[in-house]
Amino acid sequence: MAGGRILVVDDDANLVELVKMRLEASGFDVTTAMTSQEALDAVRAKPLDLCLFDLMLANGNGISLMEEVHSVIPDMPTIILTAHGSIESAVEAMRRGAYSYVTKPFDPRDLLLQIDRALEHRRLNTEIRRLKELLEEKYNFDNIIARSSKMRAVLDVVTRIAKLDSTVHIHGESGTGKELIAKAIHLASGRKDKPFVALNCAALPETLLESELFGHEKGAFTGALKSTKGLFTQADGGTLFLDEIGDMPLSTQSKLLRVLQERQFYPVGSEVAVEVDVRVIVATNKDLEEQVRKGLFRDDLFYRIHVIPIHLPPLRERKEDIVPLVESFLKKFSQQMKKDVKGIAPEALRKLMLHDWPGNVRELENTIEYAVAMTQKDLITEDYVLQARNAPVEAAEKPDREAARGGADGLRPLKDARDAFERDYLVQVLSMTEGNVSQAARLAGKYRADFYDLLKKHDLKVEAFKRGKSTLAN
Repeated sequence: MAGGRILVVDDDANLVELVKMRLEASGFDVTTAMTSQEALDAVRAKPLDLCLFDLMLANGNGISLMEEVHSVIPDMPTIILTAHGSIESAVEAMRRGAYSYVTKPFDPRDLLLQIDRALEHRRLNTEIRRLKELLEEKYNFDNIIARSSKMRAVLDVVTRIAKLDSTVHIHGESGTGKELIAKAIHLASGRKDKPFVALNCAALPETLLESELFGHEKGAFTGALKSTKGLFTQADGGTLFLDEIGDMPLSTQSKLLRVLQERQFYPVGSEVAVEVDVRVIVATNKDLEEQVRKGLFRDDLFYRIHVIPIHLPPLRERKEDIVPLVESFLKKFSQQMKKDVKGIAPEALRKLMLHDWPGNVRELENTIEYAVAMTQKDLITEDYVLQARNAPVEAAEKPDREAARGGADGLRPLKDARDAFERDYLVQVLSMTEGNVSQAARLAGKYRADFYDLLKKHDLKVEAFKRGKSTLAN
């Protein structure tokens, strides 16, 4: 790697000139200084990528100068130039924050190699920090869409328990965002600088799952050509997210129970216990209590993981979130596809509001991605939303879903069905008018007073629909 801005500090003018000449010949932009004060002035005057300090300066030493520079730019990589007799001091400099040291007289190739490594090390650290900031920004609570009271209640629980080490059990239908909540918990905890490791327990056969979780020793089984660390070891100090835990085989469940109880485990083929400090978050779309009754899930493991239960409501029960979710997905996919899609037509939005969303947020996201991909205008119209090809499927699935939510004969009582429709309708018109009660009442053909009575009946708060400025088309 060549290029970069380097500050060279030494009280030997001839050496400074020699280093400057060699570094410039290799493509670096070099600034020089003879004293500590000149060096500090240079650090404050222009952006630099690396500092090269002599250990012994006429008016001080390189270690003190390095610490003063780090007080200004904490991540500035520093290489110390030192004589053979001062190597112990150079090692002390590394202990106090220097990247490395080079002994005089130095081989120019060795100096360039050290500089390249230090700059690459800084580049990687900067990239890791940038990615972590992006991750934290994405999974920050403020960026999780929760206009509905049910999702706000979920985030309230998440906020309270994030700092704890207790095991969390997230339950919800597929597509409700269980891993999103698990990552948010991790990033809001004291473990956020440690690994977040996720595993879908349903994705691996029983024979591989144990090895994946706990690791194995070389020769433990056919094909074990080398020892491997498991996910528990990789997550040490951080969080392990076990998705679809309801599909974990009983034999592996007993080993997971032991880890949760004793905080240690044995890799496959090893007799040496490994101790770990891991917070475990599990998730499933299955009813684990029912699984316990059927003998498919250990009851002792269920009580061990069911410390802090969090239920994620399906999208059909939080339709207040559909409008802000649509806005968010429109922005996301418009940027990804480099399109200028400004909003969604009221007819298209009406279809989205009336849909039952068996696939939850994931289905909504896919629907908007398809619509943005297909539209050739700056507005999503109903032609590209929930195409008719889905209708037979919906028609076939709907009785089953209704049966799951209704009585034994598969039908809701008329009053319940009417109330559910009425509430969905109110949510729709409030979302379309962004909480403007006069407009919503006019659209619904009701007097304002009657409309307010309906809002009170269904416990709907107008303020919840006024947050943010909608990008939906009028």
